[in-house]
Amino acid sequence: MMTKVAAAGAAGLVAVAAAGCGGATEEADGVSVVTGVYPLEWLASQVGGEAVTVTNLTEPGAEPHDLELSPRQIGVISDADVALYIQGMQPAVDDAVAQQAADSALDVAQVVELREVPSADGGGTDPHMWLDPQRMAEVAGSLGERLAEIDPDGAAAYRANAQRVADELGTLEAEYTERLDDCETRNFVVSHAAFGYLADKYDLNQIGITGIEPDSEPSPARMAEVAETVREQGVTTIFTETLVSPAVAETVAEETGARTAVLDPLEGITDASPGDDYPSVMRANLDTLAEALSCS
Repeated sequence: MMTKVAAAGAAGLVAVAAAGCGGATEEADGVSVVTGVYPLEWLASQVGGEAVTVTNLTEPGAEPHDLELSPRQIGVISDADVALYIQGMQPAVDDAVAQQAADSALDVAQVVELREVPSADGGGTDPHMWLDPQRMAEVAGSLGERLAEIDPDGAAAYRANAQRVADELGTLEAEYTERLDDCETRNFVVSHAAFGYLADKYDLNQIGITGIEPDSEPSPARMAEVAETVREQGVTTIFTETLVSPAVAETVAEETGARTAVLDPLEGITDASPGDDYPSVMRANLDTLAEALSCS
């Protein structure tokens, strides 16, 4: 097997020497996958196992929508055997993949159907497909097949890993279905409308203070509208998240007497929670939702 990284190894050593950089440089072995956002990093690590090196472009604690790439990161994209990304979520990644890695791209939007966002939530395509375990399982299968093509010697292992991940995600989906089946209310208010896949799948009603973009600012009219809905529907919890300011959600909570709780859109993992991973955060979200919605 001759991967893109291995093929570029000698050239990379020459470039380092010519630049006068100190320290040893190792030639990369195995298959390399680059991802744009944390849930895809987790998925690639699970499917690839020890045979695959996975590099995520978004640093822990950073908001992925606003990612800007350094020349080094563009080089990582160019050298990767697979560039796993969601077209439309991170414009800088879209551009770099189109220019540097078109042949190695695996666009999630070509694997699973992405939901269209209502105009009231900003319009466009919703990239947060990882909040639907079934869609994640489908991507796992496609990634397993792509890795098997690149590394035929490891094909059986990649396919077995993909099936194991799909089974784990199936269990997670069943837990959500059972826990959210019987709830006193199906309305939940979030700081930004990232939970549409979850709402659609489990028959919930997402009410976003802001739209699909986490850094958008709600108008005074929108704030008043959400506050009125909270009062009318008896919503008890306003959900904040981990990577953006909770100020907007806290304002609505203060005006309505609701409490706040964290519902993590899983766009990234923070350094403050090194033990967290995709399944554990998804289950924490389920616990938080079930409590807020008074599910039996």
